[in-house]
Amino acid sequence: MEDLRIGVIGLGLRLSLAVAAHRPGRGSVVAALCDSDPAALKKAEERFGSPYLTEDHRDLLERDDLDAVLVVTPDDTHERLAVDCLGAGKAVYLEKPMHITVEGCDNILETARRTGTRLYMGHNMRHMGVVRLMREIIQRGDIGDPKTVWVRHFVSYGGDYFFKDWHADRRQTTGLLLQKAAHDLDVIHWLAGGYTSRVNAFGDLMVYGDLPRRAPGVPRPEGWLKEFDWPPAARKDLNPVVDVEDLSVMNMRLDNGVIAAYQQCHFTPDYNRSYTVIGTEGRLENEGGHVKVWNHGPTGYRAEGDITYKVPETKGSHGGSDERIVSEFCGFVREGGVTDTSPVAARMSVAAGYMATMSLRDGGVPYDIPALDPELVAYFDRGQVER
Repeated sequence: MEDLRIGVIGLGLRLSLAVAAHRPGRGSVVAALCDSDPAALKKAEERFGSPYLTEDHRDLLERDDLDAVLVVTPDDTHERLAVDCLGAGKAVYLEKPMHITVEGCDNILETARRTGTRLYMGHNMRHMGVVRLMREIIQRGDIGDPKTVWVRHFVSYGGDYFFKDWHADRRQTTGLLLQKAAHDLDVIHWLAGGYTSRVNAFGDLMVYGDLPRRAPGVPRPEGWLKEFDWPPAARKDLNPVVDVEDLSVMNMRLDNGVIAAYQQCHFTPDYNRSYTVIGTEGRLENEGGHVKVWNHGPTGYRAEGDITYKVPETKGSHGGSDERIVSEFCGFVREGGVTDTSPVAARMSVAAGYMATMSLRDGGVPYDIPALDPELVAYFDRGQVER
């Protein structure tokens, strides 16, 4: 099998994905790199042999020796880059979230259909062992029909990861209830078997709004992703613009009647992502490396479930999901078909996060999720082929 030749646009925090895609002799090779930072290009070149290098993505798209492109750039650039790549006939891997607006997502989907070019979304949590295990338990019927999902996301590194660079600027993210929550919202939809139809939310910039910021044009300090500040109020060197919320809660009604809730906090001492799914015959929760199921009762509180499943051990970045998602992407580029990561689902997670952010900034007023053209949905449900 000849290696797929892949180009990469963006050499920042998701460089690990490009590393996972560089498997010479085993299916795929990174053959071209693009970044606006010459230093990043030079540094990355050493990891990938001797790829083609450019600071302009249009140069990369003119090459006829590339089969696909990974777009792993800041969120606000996704629409423009994805549309350019699709228009050039290059299969696209687009990192989550799809875009920072509903309109941008819809434009990407419509362009993919119009050009007939394959589009793949990087919702890597669908390939995480814990998520797949929870979904298997639910689909097997161990807790009956799911009726509600609760998610709490404690982001201990939030003040460093999200408030010291472009993530803190709503012009580039809309907000962290979209940017950071896009994964969780997609997982809620996947576990519950439906998409959000109506949301309301509350939140605020409670801690990081008044902390010291860098002057415009001043680069992030060395070691900013390794030398963390604590307590939260001691953090400094924040992004020049900080106007996204560091605390948010949202409520969702899904189109199948399931009600869900999501909470996100960026100033907790520990990092944790906890899911609770309650069905007509029981509930499940993830805890550490296990998923617990309670499906006998009624009783008082019990810390231990009736059944405890161990999450399969994995190796590699993002709990092994990067390697799995690259494998699915490469198979999709070669053969097409339906994939676990769905562009329509990616759009719906953005839409939920976007409208929740609008609600949050409008005093918690409920917002409906804009509908997607049924013909467009059908196109992607068929594996991106016309009738």
